Parts: sequence; C-alpha cells; structure tokens
Amino acid sequence: MMQEFRNARLGYAPGAPRDGKAAWQVLSPEDFARAQAEITAWPGYAPTPLVSLEALAKQAKVARIEYKHEGPRFGLGSFKALGGAYAAMRVLQRELSARLGRDIALADIRAGKYAEACRAITLVSATDGNHGRSLAWGCRNVCAPCRIYIHAEVSEGRAQAMRDLGAEVIRIDGDYDDSVAVAREEAAAQGWFVVSDTSWEGYSEPPRDVMAGYGVMTFEACEALDAVPTHVFLQGGVGGLAASVAAALRQYWKDDAPRVVVVEPDRAACLFESAQAHAPTAVEIAEETIMAGLSCGEPSEMAWEILAEEAQDFVTIPDSIVAPTVRLLALPQSSDPALEAGESAVAGLAALLAARCDAGLSVRLGLDATSRILLIGSEGVTDPEIFARIMAGEAA
Repeated sequence: MMQEFRNARLGYAPGAPRDGKAAWQVLSPEDFARAQAEITAWPGYAPTPLVSLEALAKQAKVARIEYKHEGPRFGLGSFKALGGAYAAMRVLQRELSARLGRDIALADIRAGKYAEACRAITLVSATDGNHGRSLAWGCRNVCAPCRIYIHAEVSEGRAQAMRDLGAEVIRIDGDYDDSVAVAREEAAAQGWFVVSDTSWEGYSEPPRDVMAGYGVMTFEACEALDAVPTHVFLQGGVGGLAASVAAALRQYWKDDAPRVVVVEPDRAACLFESAQAHAPTAVEIAEETIMAGLSCGEPSEMAWEILAEEAQDFVTIPDSIVAPTVRLLALPQSSDPALEAGESAVAGLAALLAARCDAGLSVRLGLDATSRILLIGSEGVTDPEIFARIMAGEAA
C-alpha cells in the first residue's frame, strides 16, 4: 500500500443496525419499480459498467472489489443523472395533474405533449454540481425553466456545465447548507418548486423520487454480480445515495444483504455525528473538502430513517488520501482497467484501502481475505480542470 494510506487517520463510529421496515417503507418496491420503468425508457439509457478490480483486491488483501462506474451515465458524468431529472419529471407530473384536473402520464410529459404548460413551472435546487446538472438536463428535456443555487466553493467548471444545459445559475456566499436555505426561501416567495435531494419537515416527495431514481443503478449492479457482496462502502453527503443503495440491496438480497459502511470526509461528517448521537445531527463545515459532492453539513431526515436501521459502520476519511486514490484508478499499476473518477467517487475505495492498512479497523469492519466489496463510483470526471490538477500532483 502507498504511504498515504498507511498514514491516514480514519474516524470510526459503530452504527446501531436493527430489524425494521424503513428499507421497505421509506422507499417502497413500488417507488423503485416506477422509477426504473420511467428511466429505462429515456433515450440513451444503458446500464453503466460494473468493473472488477482484481489487482487492487489482491493488493488490499480482500477477495473481490466490484466498482460500479457511473461516469458514462447519460453523458452527464454521475449517478445523479438518475435522481434529479426523474424527480423533476415527478414534480411536473403532480403539478400538471393538479392544474389540469386529471392524471398526467410521465410518458406524455417526456414526449413533449405538455411542453407549453411546463414552461410556466420553474424548478429550483441547490447543488454542489452533479444534482444541479441532472436537474438542468431534465428541465431542458421537457422545456421547464430551471434555477440552480451554488455556494462560494463550487468550481466554475461545474457552474458552466449547468449553464450549458440551460439553467440559470445563482452563486451565493456561504456553504452548501446556505445555498439550500436560499433556494427554499426564494422558491417559497416566487411560487417555484424545489427539487432537492435532501428532505426536511413537510418536504419529502422530491427527495423520495431522487432516491428512487438512484435505485436503477443499484439494481443494475445486483443483476451484474455473480455473488452477494459481504460489504458495500457508500459515500455520505446528505445520505440520499447511501440510503437508496442500502434500501435497494435489502429489498434485493433480503437477509443476505451486505454490511453497509458509510464513508464521509472528516470535514463534513454529519452522518458520522448522527450515528454517535443516534439522531439526525448537523455539523458546521469550517473548511471545504476536496470531495465537493460530499460537502454537506445537514443530513436528510428521510435518508437517516433508513441508515439508522441499515448502516453498521460509519467512517471518516481525510482529504489526503483522495487524490492518490483518483490517480490509483486512472493509472493502475497492474492488470486492472484504467478508470477516470471524480473526487467524490473514490471515497469508498479510499476508506477501504486505508482500513486494510489498519489491523484494528479491519477487525471492526469485519474485513478479511474473504471479503467481497461493492463500491459505487458515483462520478466520472465532472470537472476536467480539477481532475487535471490531481493527475499532475497539484493541490486541487
């Protein structure tokens, strides 16, 4: 293992998993099935690859590492293409049905039959990049106006990618949670519709649809696997990805579902703190992490309902091991295929590699030579400039 992983200081908090119904009720099989039926009908849909990293598994002294590579997803570069765009369609479906007094089919919205009506419905969200890009793309496809709020540290490259898809991008001072607050306030004042990937009291349907959309990715992975994983390492953020994957794995594998390990930046560890407090807990972000998509200080209450029952372990990682992991995937030293991944995509792999350098943490996580690991490579290169700087060994 490289020295960066041996030197890394990881945080660990045990979860309190228990038998419960959240994985079936917060996100029902019907929620997942509805999203899968719609998304797989979109032009350009194709399953993303599940890549076996055999050489890296040997280096980490585990049996298997399977990496679900979301870089090719709909040409948008991340798994969030599945969530924001689908949730936008569902918001429009509900609003059009209410305005027109009859049930409106998603297929008819997708076909452009309600394009003129959609032009009068503005959708908004806050984002670190990928969710907003998905929402902008979904809005463009159905002719709905889109406003995206970004915080001070979101790269200009990610902002421009959303503008290129037709969104109006508004940059605010502060962090991600501040941008969420501004988006909510302005939407309420203007009669716009928030399409968020995080939930709060009284706001649940769009985040549920976002997480249901992510299920397409998980069920693709399950169908491609030839054996049940023992572990799945999942990025934190507000918890939507982790909760969706955990619920879908539980529904697919039932009692044989893999052990859920949630991984976060140590600079934005709201789920880690929630595990310690046994309740959703916000944290103050004093310094931004390189893992821009995971820089979230307040967990989604809906996502936490699932993670409180399903997650067995919570791990924090330092930024110091992120760039080396990006380079390790892009420039493999052995027979593994080269994979270009963004900073947030590698959180699970970085945690796994560092944990395998720590005998005590490996024991806590139940990792050994027989472990079969599923990783969600949540994004490809969503900011070419940052990726180039990482590959050049510069500070990103």
